[in-house]
Formats: sequence, structure tokens, C-alpha cells
Amino acid sequence: MFYHLFYPLASHWIVFNVFKYITFRASYAAVTALLISFIFGGWIIRKLESLQIGETIDADGPKHHQKKAGTPTMGGVLVLAAIVIPTLLWADLTNRFIQLALVGTVWMGVIGFIDDYLKVVKKHPKGMIGRFKLIGQVGYGLLLGAVLVYGGDGTDLVTSTSVPFLKNVLIDWQWFYIPVVVLVVTGTSNAVNLADGLDGLAIGLSSLAFAGYAVVAYLSGHSVFAEYLNLLYLPQSGELAIYCAAVVGSGLGFLWFNAHPARIFMGDTGSLALGGALGTIAILVKKELLLVIIGGLFVTEALSVMAQVLYYRKTGGKRLLRMSPLHHHFELGGWSETQVVVRFWIVGILLLLVGMSSLKLQ
Repeated sequence: MFYHLFYPLASHWIVFNVFKYITFRASYAAVTALLISFIFGGWIIRKLESLQIGETIDADGPKHHQKKAGTPTMGGVLVLAAIVIPTLLWADLTNRFIQLALVGTVWMGVIGFIDDYLKVVKKHPKGMIGRFKLIGQVGYGLLLGAVLVYGGDGTDLVTSTSVPFLKNVLIDWQWFYIPVVVLVVTGTSNAVNLADGLDGLAIGLSSLAFAGYAVVAYLSGHSVFAEYLNLLYLPQSGELAIYCAAVVGSGLGFLWFNAHPARIFMGDTGSLALGGALGTIAILVKKELLLVIIGGLFVTEALSVMAQVLYYRKTGGKRLLRMSPLHHHFELGGWSETQVVVRFWIVGILLLLVGMSSLKLQ
């Protein structure tokens, strides 16, 4: 909105030329997201408490988590508001990548909201039936893939993915591309959802991942930097840095209230939206494989659950881990919740640095 209102005035007053710059608008998108979180966070918590929308703790989880029962949940509505509003205010809304990122965020957020509503308000222990949730996730993946393939720019790069650390190496998925898109957005949304089991864990790791993709999006949309770093030049991707900055600001603002001991949980409303959005950004900037590095802990969390289930079935009831997802394994091994979260953040920072190094080494 601000871009469309003020940048055209630059021809009359040079000070408005600042709205041309993505770095300026990205910075203020992050600040706006932080302010929204700080200003409305306390009100959201009180509102959820008054409506008695509290978390129900799974009896199969760590026993000491039972004390968290009743903590306000569905705080993902705050996360979504602090992402969508700054993006609408500061981004170029004619940019198709911005439009797709917003659609993906809201789409996955609605799925998560319905799931939370059924669990918390309607008291259905499992929430939305798994296959219905999967249909919603796959449906978005099919829509995104179809828009990119059939409404693309007509270049040969539409169905391609760049390979980290390798110069000018692309994988062309061809007709497999839409299934790959479905796999990425569905897998990432579920992986972030699985990681959302400890205070501050998922939101902190998500903020790190989006910070990395903000850099990738900006560099990929800048012709000079893209050529220097041997990145695919994607003219529309630069605006995604504004969206990613809004997510980082939203995440840090939510972490203010979600840090241990958490006063609010984001629930599936937030975790599915963040995961779906992260997968969407990775697809749009042609860096799907980089997500395995930058989002390595999300991948590990998902794999730990699959490995636990498979091992349990193959061995007739034995467990590979003390409990899955992986963060619970370390909890039951004697680490405090804060130790698990902070150490996972540290590993997340390390993975982010490795992922960023691939931009220079390729």
C-alpha cells in the first residue's frame, strides 16, 4: 500500500524515492510486524483466556508437559496478522510472488485454524481428520504448482531447481515438478508443525529460516548480485525479501510471549501457516534443496517421527528413540526444555550459515 501510494510521488519530492528500495521496505515490514506483535500480543492472550481457549496436552507426551494444559493457544492468529498486514503495507502488491506467498500463508493458516478450533473449542481430541488436513495441504500444492507451470513466464526454468554448492547445475523436474511442489509445501508444513512442541522452538527456527530466505530472495532478484554469485536471476523474487522480513519480525514478536515459560502457543494455525509459507518461498526462489540445509532441523524432526514409527513396527514394539519427535528424545534424556530449545537454535544458526555459504561457494 505504502509503495503504491508514495513511490509515484518521488517525481515531485525526491524523499519518496526511498520507497523504491527493497531493503528500506523490508526493514520497516519487520519493524511493523514486531510492533503489531507487541501491541496486540497481550490483548490476544487475555482474549483467548476469557474464551477459555487453552491447550490440551497429549497424554502420550512427556509427563511434565501436563502443567502447560490451559495455556492459551491458537496464537497463530497473531502471527498471521503480523505477517499479512506488514506485507500488505510495504510490498508491491502487483508482484505475483507476493500474491502467492500471501495465498499460501492464509490457506495453510485456515487449515490450521480449523484443526485448532475442532480440538480446542469443539473438544475433538484429534482435531481435523488427518486425510482432510492432507487434502487441504495437497490442494494448495497442486494450485501453486499449476500456477507456476501454466501461468509461468514461459522460460525453461519454470520446472527447474538449483543445486546448492554446484555452479550452474539445475535439476529439471519436467512433469514431476507439480508433485515436487506438493511434496515440498506439504512436507514443510507438517515438519514445522511437528517441531512445535517446546516453548519457542518452532517459531525461533522458523525465524532463522526465513531470515536466510530473505537474503536469498533479495540476491536472486538483484541482477548484479545474481550474476556475481551465479544465482538464477528471478526479477520478481526481490519483493519476497519484504515478506520474509515480515515473518522474521512476526516470529521475534511472538517469541516475546512464547519464550519459556510460554504465555501463549501458536497452535496449528501458526505452525502449518509458517511451514507452508516456508515451502512456498523455497519453491518461488528455486531453492527447494537449500531448504534441506537451512531447515535441516525441521527435516530431522520429521524423519525422527517416521523412523520411530517404522522401527516400532519392524521390531514388534521396540523404540528407536525415547520419544519422538527428536526434541522429546533429548528432554527425556535429561535436558531441560530451555536447553533443548537453545541448543536447537544454535544448530539452526549453524545450518543457516552453511546454507548461506553455498551462495558464495557455487
